[in-house]
Amino acid sequence: MPIDMTWFDEMEARIPTGEVRTRFAPSPTGYMHVGNLRTALYTYLIARSKGGKFILRIEDTDQSRLVEGAVQVIYDTMKKCGLEHDEGPDIGGPVGPYVQTERRGFYKKYAELLVEKGGAYYCFCEKAESEEESGDFSRADDPCRALSQDEVREKLGKGLPYVIRQRIPREGSTTFHDEIFGDITVENSTLDDQVLIKRDGLPTYNFANVVDDHMMGITHVVRGNEYLSSAPKYNLLYESFGWQIPKYVHCSPVMRDAHNKMSKRHGDPSYEDLIAQGYLSDAVVNYVALLGWSPGGEREIFSLSELVEAFDIHGISKSPAIFDIDKLTYFNSEYIKALPPEKFTAVAEPYIRKTVKNTSFDISLIAALLQQRCERLTDIPEKVDFFDELPPYDTELYVHKKSKTDEAVSLEMLKSALPELEALHSWEHDGIYNCLVSLAERLEVKNATLMWPVRIAVSGKAVTPGGAVEICRILGRDETLCRIRTGIEKLS
Repeated sequence: MPIDMTWFDEMEARIPTGEVRTRFAPSPTGYMHVGNLRTALYTYLIARSKGGKFILRIEDTDQSRLVEGAVQVIYDTMKKCGLEHDEGPDIGGPVGPYVQTERRGFYKKYAELLVEKGGAYYCFCEKAESEEESGDFSRADDPCRALSQDEVREKLGKGLPYVIRQRIPREGSTTFHDEIFGDITVENSTLDDQVLIKRDGLPTYNFANVVDDHMMGITHVVRGNEYLSSAPKYNLLYESFGWQIPKYVHCSPVMRDAHNKMSKRHGDPSYEDLIAQGYLSDAVVNYVALLGWSPGGEREIFSLSELVEAFDIHGISKSPAIFDIDKLTYFNSEYIKALPPEKFTAVAEPYIRKTVKNTSFDISLIAALLQQRCERLTDIPEKVDFFDELPPYDTELYVHKKSKTDEAVSLEMLKSALPELEALHSWEHDGIYNCLVSLAERLEVKNATLMWPVRIAVSGKAVTPGGAVEICRILGRDETLCRIRTGIEKLS
């Protein structure tokens, strides 16, 4: 009995046309690894650079791998990265639902249509579940390929369990075009009749993907190059249905080193890990965009909107990209330096407050010291831990060849500075600076010869995010004078 095409015609009528449409289709497995983020980013950039639509689809058919709360992680990550989608489970759209398990009624209908068109067949052979999942089985012809329609109807009538397999042509070859790798031809004899619908009625990933991409009008499919070997089967499915084949964009992997892919199992960072390690989301997005894509020229720093303007598919490399944490750290420091001061203060404050609990200190002044000297936000607590309390320190810190100081010189400098600072009427930056510079001039020493011991006395550290004047200003008169007296005692 021929299939009634009314429903299929209605589905076809829903498909948007005349625009570029891309999709990011993650599985909710708990975190967003760098390769996934790059796929999302390239998918977004293709859509935005072409004035098209960017779609979010959740692929949750593999229920065994699902992690509670992972869908929210996907939403949150995309929002933080600025990758706003035009259609998706949370906002709807013309070709929903956008969650695969909510679309399960579609796949069997399309598989049955494919059987009708001769592109698939019912298979009643006993196969292991793992074989059904993967489509792996003996290359010898499956006996069910040759069943007549009457034999199939008889077996279905008896309620025998079955899968639906793709009918791969035994002769000839299949050629598909990839935007990065060009034309690739494979012999059909090397392809297996993969499972499309499993015994439980659910689709395999490969089939659901093709059906969903067609039903959603996807024009460009971005995925890892590990799927290159599956592309001929996808092509044959599209051709069997008589559907237009999307543009394929297969991206080479992101590697930890020359030999190993990045892997969460091996401790490589996810997006969430990088944020927790003190990297700014904008810096991560910029760096990830350049993992396997080149805009041409020397420029490296791009905002998301600038990436949209610069993006071209043909800048994507065939070669694997190696993730370099030092390069990301450089990007991050550049992004930190470029932030408006008030914005940096806002992002830095939680990190400053980990070691600076005293609310009388002006956070914006502390942040101003850090902004040009900070590579990661997580560096901050250790840099400013001396503000609340002077740490124990050794008087050897006062010995500094370049500043021409030793313990004796430093003692003389602190004894000279103390009454001058005590006499200051106004405790502001310029007043403190002018006081110390004029004192150095009267003492006939370089500024550094005076500033070094003052900075050591007020911080107790060899390396600080600001100089003596800035630290004195933030600490306030009483705390500064107290610490200088402590320094004099230590050196006496």
